Amino acid sequence: MLGIDISSSSVKLVELGRDKAGSLVLERCAIEPLERGWITDGNIEKFDEVAEALRRVVKKSGTRTKNVALALPPSAVITKKITLPAGMSDQELEVQVESEANQYIPFSLDEVSLDFCVIGPSKSSPGDVDVLIAASRREKVQDRQGLAEAAGLNASIVDIESHASRLAASRLIEMLPSKGADTMVALFEVGALTTSMQVIRNDEVLYDRDQAFGGAQLTQLIVRHYGFSVEEAESKKRNGDLPDDYASSVLRPFVDSLSQEIGRALQFFFTSTPHNRVDHIMLAGGSAPLPGLTEAVTQHTGFACTMVNPFEGMEIGSSVRMKKMAREAPSYLTSCGLAMRRFLQ
Repeated sequence: MLGIDISSSSVKLVELGRDKAGSLVLERCAIEPLERGWITDGNIEKFDEVAEALRRVVKKSGTRTKNVALALPPSAVITKKITLPAGMSDQELEVQVESEANQYIPFSLDEVSLDFCVIGPSKSSPGDVDVLIAASRREKVQDRQGLAEAAGLNASIVDIESHASRLAASRLIEMLPSKGADTMVALFEVGALTTSMQVIRNDEVLYDRDQAFGGAQLTQLIVRHYGFSVEEAESKKRNGDLPDDYASSVLRPFVDSLSQEIGRALQFFFTSTPHNRVDHIMLAGGSAPLPGLTEAVTQHTGFACTMVNPFEGMEIGSSVRMKKMAREAPSYLTSCGLAMRRFLQ
């Protein structure tokens, strides 16, 4: 199964397999850029253009796999954790979930796609289980399924972006000292227009928030400084084809302001929760590899910071171009988590 992450700036594809020993293998990965405005706030504005980009990324990757896991942005999904008696049959659970969902969902159940999963025994109520309900407007789910069909694929799973990125990050957290037990990790995904922050401890999300800053601001600075068009600036930024003074005049000030935004987001977490520190900051997304960013974040916040490579510790298949993959790895966190869903069926 393919994991395909469709964001406002690009389509990212990951295909994973397992070797004889059961270890994960990165079989394929590919990225195809999208033009600004094709997707806005998770809504597909230019269906045919995005479907065509999806076809291109599948062709570029060389995969023959047709089943795909896609994701919706968290803003398009309502999630609610409820507690129900243990030992219910699937059918009984379904009836209970539907009646509970009625209280939390502001539109008719006929208009929504509803799903649930049993998380496990309830910590607060012995003898009960915690159940996560997820609901989204049916047309949002159908848009994603329609895109897959238009590209000749079959959408077998529709997940939530933040859940997929967390699944991929959980492998990396396990590589931290003491297998990451009781470690508080602040995961930042720096997208083009928004940066999402999740604070995770022992697989539990303590806090999550989206901030309105991202890599597109660097493109705007390049446009202003050199007079390029947005398309030119984006292409030169991607290919590293910028004037000699770029590092000092444009990149460094942007890296500083990005690290300050990350520091501000952490301060907001500290002032609105009982917590006053994190053990580790992980940076993902297209802007994570910017030169000097992890150092600037460590300096600004005082907390250890690393750049995410979701393929760390995996075997790398022969069709993957190592150099390109290493450069783009932080962008693949969500699509990697979606591809991992294949092994959790």
